[in-house]
Amino acid sequence: MDNSGKEKEALALLAEADKKVKSSTSFFGTLFGGSSKLEDACDMYARAANMFKMAKNWSAAGNAFSQAARLHLQMQSKHDAASNFIDAGNAFKKADPQEAINCLNRAIEIYTDMGRFTIAAKHHISIAEVYETELVDVDKAIAHYEQAADYYKGEESTSSANKCLLKVATYAAQLEQYPKAIEIYEQIGTYAMDSTLLKYSAKDHFFKAALCHFCVDMLNAKLAVQKYEEMFPAFSDSRECKLVKKLLDAFEEQNVDAYTDSVKEFDTISRLDQWLTTMLLRIKKTMQDEESDLR
Repeated sequence: MDNSGKEKEALALLAEADKKVKSSTSFFGTLFGGSSKLEDACDMYARAANMFKMAKNWSAAGNAFSQAARLHLQMQSKHDAASNFIDAGNAFKKADPQEAINCLNRAIEIYTDMGRFTIAAKHHISIAEVYETELVDVDKAIAHYEQAADYYKGEESTSSANKCLLKVATYAAQLEQYPKAIEIYEQIGTYAMDSTLLKYSAKDHFFKAALCHFCVDMLNAKLAVQKYEEMFPAFSDSRECKLVKKLLDAFEEQNVDAYTDSVKEFDTISRLDQWLTTMLLRIKKTMQDEESDLR
């Protein structure tokens, strides 16, 4: 379908909206319904933006939504301004990720000012996702997931906060910030074990915490596993706990083959994801390094 007609319509609407804005600021314009002209202009910018979207001209759509948002702010329509900044951010995601983040940040400022922290948290997650996928800046993604978690906690949305914190822990461990990852996994594991619905997932959090300990120091990992078994007896019977114990034994004996076999055996029943594979390989590498040091 030819969308060039839509672009022409959108450009005509933009020109019309610009005229309305100019005339609303003139002396006569302010006397004769300046604010209703601004409202009309807002509506035209938004309609133009939607036409640009149909024509897949994402930058132009983002710019038009931004213009509508700024006009709404001028008229003190904060809620409408924030909605338009979100629309602009979503359009820019497809063309200019950094500009998408700028628009989402403007919306977040408005929502936090209005005390709408749950919505602000949701958009911090959107920004984190842009940093993850488009701009590949893990540190900034972590910062936005942490901010989202803080806002969710303040609003008593613990499960939403925990989802964000698990993202933080995943990345922290990948960046070898093990203490930070351990603290989160232990905190969420403890929260899960006290909940009838989440009890089953506690073992996964303690397993990940134990692996992070193991990356730092084998003795730390041993003590951590004992602590988790005391806190949460069901952990002892889990395949995850048994695997960590086998790996600890193999590590103590400096038996790389036994370590590899234990991991393979576990993987045949529960597939290892990318994160677990990375951690297990790091531990194996420290074993191999120690083995070559002894030679």
